[in-house]
Amino acid sequence: MTTLRRLVVLRHAKSARPPGVADAERPLAERGLRDAPAAGRWLRDAGCVPDLVVCSTAVRARETWDLAARELPTGPAARHDARLYGADAIDLLAVVRETPDEVATLLLVGHNPALEEFVLLLASEGLGDTLQRVEEKFPTSAIAVLTQQTSWPEAAPGGSLLTDIAVPRGTSD
Repeated sequence: MTTLRRLVVLRHAKSARPPGVADAERPLAERGLRDAPAAGRWLRDAGCVPDLVVCSTAVRARETWDLAARELPTGPAARHDARLYGADAIDLLAVVRETPDEVATLLLVGHNPALEEFVLLLASEGLGDTLQRVEEKFPTSAIAVLTQQTSWPEAAPGGSLLTDIAVPRGTSD
């Protein structure tokens, strides 16, 4: 029997748009600096601490993960993968299929529109209104949680259940 796998998808927090800065080098905006730790707290409180993190190489994605990870009880292994920057849903599926068998919970940190399209590609159904919420909007700092009964290499379109969607927000001091 195959272990239940959980895929957590985190869109980077709100980024700044400083003049003259290349897209991949854009840092987090003040709101993003507040929201990224809130995403980490949500992951911790929801019991979604990953075994492995695959994060885009873009500065805003790396900063999001670094701030979120500080809120977790343990620091999971993290890998920065340039394929997540500029990816489409099929590219993300290829990354997921490479996940080692011992990983029960995988977290992807990346960008829209690819993440939203990826969640909708994988989810055959969702609990409550989760699918509708992703279809309407997958904003910065959004987290989607999907489960599948198959191994990572067998991940396929329509093969997952969307169990949760959250948009954690930090508070200003």
